[in-house]
Formats: sequence, C-alpha cells, structure tokens
Amino acid sequence: MIHRFVFHNERLLPLEDVRLSPGQSGLLSGWGLFTTMQVIEGIPFAFERHWQRLSRNAERIRCPFPFEAAEIRDRLLQVLLANKVKEGSARIYVINNQAGTWRSDEDLPAADLLIYSADLPAYRESVRLSIREHGRHAASPLAGVKVTSWLNNVWNLNEAQQAGYDEVILLNERGEVSECTAANIFCAFGGRIFTPPLSSGCLEGVTRSIVLEIGPQAGIPVEERTLWPEDLYAADEVSISSTNRSVIAVGEIAGRKMPAAPGPVMQNLEKVFASYVRQYVEKYAAASTPQ
Repeated sequence: MIHRFVFHNERLLPLEDVRLSPGQSGLLSGWGLFTTMQVIEGIPFAFERHWQRLSRNAERIRCPFPFEAAEIRDRLLQVLLANKVKEGSARIYVINNQAGTWRSDEDLPAADLLIYSADLPAYRESVRLSIREHGRHAASPLAGVKVTSWLNNVWNLNEAQQAGYDEVILLNERGEVSECTAANIFCAFGGRIFTPPLSSGCLEGVTRSIVLEIGPQAGIPVEERTLWPEDLYAADEVSISSTNRSVIAVGEIAGRKMPAAPGPVMQNLEKVFASYVRQYVEKYAAASTPQ
C-alpha cells in the first residue's frame, strides 16, 4: 500500500487531498512515464540511472519534461522524510497533460508530477514463472519504454498469479524471450550469464544495466544474447532482476524444475551486486552527513 504523503506538482499533500482531473487526457490515455526505485537506509538507490532513463523516455514518447534532477531528488527525499521511509520503495510519475483532444480548460501544467512511497513488496525465492506468447511487441516504437499504459503487464501478471505462478516470461512476436512483466531475465551456461538484448523489446532495467556493467568487472561474464524458451529450459541457472527484487533465483519455468535455484553463478552475482549497492548507499550517506 502507498504511504500517506504524496508530492503532487508543487506541494506535499496527504493522499486524500491530491486531486487528479478528468481533463488530464494523458492520465486517462496512459500517455506518461514512471519509474520505481528501492529506498535503502533512506537513500533512493541508483536515482541517477532512473532519472536518465526517465529523461530519455520522455523525449522518445514526446512527453513534456520540464524538470531538473536535483529538484526532483529533493522532492523525493521530502516524501521519504514525511512518510518516515528508511527501507521501502518509491515511484516518480510524469503525466502528459497536453495529449489528445479530450482536455479540459483548467490551468494545468504541461505535465503532472507525482512522487510517492510504499513498503517493499514481499517475494519468495525461488520464483515460479509461466510463459506468455506474444507478450511483447519488439517492433513497437514504444517497446522498452516504461509508460503508464501498463495494462498488458498487470493483466499478464494477474493471469499468471491466478494460475499459481509468481511472474510470467513474455515472448515477443518472433518467439524470443524478452522479459517478465516487471523484471529482466538472466540465465547461466557454464559460468557465463546471458540476458536478452534490447532488440527483444525488453525494458532497459536499471538493475539489468548495473549487472551488465559490474559483472565483467568482477570476473563474471555477463552479455546480451538472443534467448529462446529452450535456452531457459536447458540453462544451469535462471534468475530475474528488478529494482525491488535485485537478483532472485528461478526454481521453475512452465512446470519445468530448474537444476539449481539459487546456483553458484547467480549467488556470486548477487554478492557482487549487493557490494555495489552498499558502496552506493555509503557514498550518499557520507555526502549527506554534516561535516
């Protein structure tokens, strides 16, 4: 559940005082962006990477984006302070108010800004995944953009959970593995780790980008490669990654049990990632400590 205080445009407000309008056509059509980040010891982890992706995606979908990173980070910290969040999750939404013809004549900003926080969701390890054909359209100009029109994701996730699974692997129109509804996917073969390329239609996840960067630096080969469901079935290990889950092992895919969950390769990657997170948190904690 989301917490009580929300930052809406220029004000920090109690949840019940936040007003969204039927005249915000981008809100109703899903023309907007969002990002989710983990909060660790009161610090929004990898804020810079999330911000860079928001900026790129705003340009890509032609969404007004009249914001500065330092200003938004300050507002995010206000939300965390008001809600007394030390460990949790936070979201930033940007909603296009200039979309389409079904707009009101209200004095609305070009884009609405919403920032709020919540507790971290609970996950079990290892996770069970189902598979959905045609779950991603890699050729779409919006493929890989974290837009607010999120029905395809939540609908597929709900169906998977109704069948007893934790998440679902989305295949693209070519039958390639793309991602899960809210996580990227990795598999290990003989000590090497592979993840689908962005051309599969997957989101350029922040955790994914960090893993691709720090894995090789730590002597763990991590690279992009086109993957098929058969590759996952034959893998030594499979894991998924997301902001709120970091790296978590997969124990079953569409009824097939994985041989190791978690296995040694992914456990090593988890340790490297945890070290990166710790260094980041310590760096920002030191920067915010009065001298």
